[in-house]
Amino acid sequence: MQIDDRAHPTTGPERYDFGRPAALSREHTRALAGAFDAFARQWAIQLTSKTRLRAHIAVERVNLETYDEYVATVPLTTTLVICAAEGSDDRIIVEFPLDTALSWIVKMLGGDVPGRIDTRPLTAVEQALLRALMDETLGHLRGSLGALLPHELSVSAVQYNSAFAQIAAAQELVVVARFSMKFADRTETATIALPAASLLERLSRTASAPHAATDPGVVRWHVEQTPVELTLRLTPRSMRPSEVLTLSVGDVIPLPHGQDRPLDLAVGDNVVASAAVGANGARLACVVTSSDLSPSLAEELQ
Repeated sequence: MQIDDRAHPTTGPERYDFGRPAALSREHTRALAGAFDAFARQWAIQLTSKTRLRAHIAVERVNLETYDEYVATVPLTTTLVICAAEGSDDRIIVEFPLDTALSWIVKMLGGDVPGRIDTRPLTAVEQALLRALMDETLGHLRGSLGALLPHELSVSAVQYNSAFAQIAAAQELVVVARFSMKFADRTETATIALPAASLLERLSRTASAPHAATDPGVVRWHVEQTPVELTLRLTPRSMRPSEVLTLSVGDVIPLPHGQDRPLDLAVGDNVVASAAVGANGARLACVVTSSDLSPSLAEELQ
């Protein structure tokens, strides 16, 4: 019996490029997926509050690709938000459908999104709104990735044609995170591409660093560097719902706070000090008059 070689084509050995790993290591994939998952939750909360559209965002996968491979998977017409890192030549791409960007802007301006939106480049005003929205998104991205993005990020440009963007060299490696974005009954896809060389280098250094659980100093540093909201407030008063519902313009609500008593300086629900109202130039300020921290804790924080 004669075997037709055309039905069983033979292929020679494939060359392995040692300069380019075939894929992310399992440890790197797990670490990046966890960081991007935390970012996805923050991004969904942000979009829900800004656009009044209930958003659900989930990480689909994290891959290592060349820039050419990445561009080939992105729609030809889309929103490419190019982000620059302060003090670095790295460029980060946040990509999502152009009609999705337009629907966000319509909702941010208080309008209703029609069933179908014609895609078009954004106007100057629309770009300003999108940049402001993305600046907040980049803050969430940097907060989620932590030491993997040591520089501040800002929007440097918005482009619409993925084929002509040329943000990186064709064979430059990028780490690509793909997200599914669900708004009501519509599901879209978004991507984030980061330069692989610097990201993987920082990821390797982070993996080889002492684990936070075994280094109390690292845990304390993170706690001390976490921003908290400081509130200057009067002593609160309890009211029944029936009283609140009958309030009208001009009503006077007596407060239990004495006129000669300092105000409470609080973090969350915890009062940490007493303070009086003051001024710092043209701005209001408060002058701390006493601290409610225990002496032992105050000495420890020195």
